[in-house]
Amino acid sequence: MQVNGADYHAGYWSPQQQKAVLTALRPVLQAAPFFKPRMPRTNQPWSIMMSNAGETGWVSDVDGYRYQPAHPETGANWPPIPDLLIQAWQDLTDYPAPPECCLINYYQGEKAKMGLHQDRDEADFTAPVVSFSLGDSAVFRVGGQTRRGPTRSVKLHSGDAIILGGTARLCYHGIDRILPGSSQMLVPDFPEGGRLNLTLRRVSKQAS
Repeated sequence: MQVNGADYHAGYWSPQQQKAVLTALRPVLQAAPFFKPRMPRTNQPWSIMMSNAGETGWVSDVDGYRYQPAHPETGANWPPIPDLLIQAWQDLTDYPAPPECCLINYYQGEKAKMGLHQDRDEADFTAPVVSFSLGDSAVFRVGGQTRRGPTRSVKLHSGDAIILGGTARLCYHGIDRILPGSSQMLVPDFPEGGRLNLTLRRVSKQAS
């Protein structure tokens, strides 16, 4: 199924596979605990928490948006991307190189959301962005390559995957809201529930 050019795979991961992914994420989040991103210039905190795995990680703070090799608070290098996520990238894309970053966003509570934005801090837009949902359902909005263009919305549920690639690679997209209590998948790892969004990205250009 496509939503404004984005490939939507409902129920890509079974409940058992989702639990296996959560198990694989435990050591990642122990090594790279969640931090609170902040808006460039204004330094206002976001409504979500964030972490990363991979060779590099995406961060946002008063100095801007960027990728960097180390956690902004601990100074430690990001832990490796779990094999289950690498396998999912290989299954869902035909891109010949592996992802270099897994951005981990944690949405918790009714106020957690993500405004419309483009993923354009990467060097090569021929590589897709692959996103997975775990936990509470969310209302995902996707538009075109201009911020004011028409948009469509779809509910993303735990285990769903969505791919922004090809003509949809630079589409504006965001999370309008989450639906608290719609899933218990994150419990007991996250006693208050919530939603994890795992986004795989290729950051640098593939070597020729």
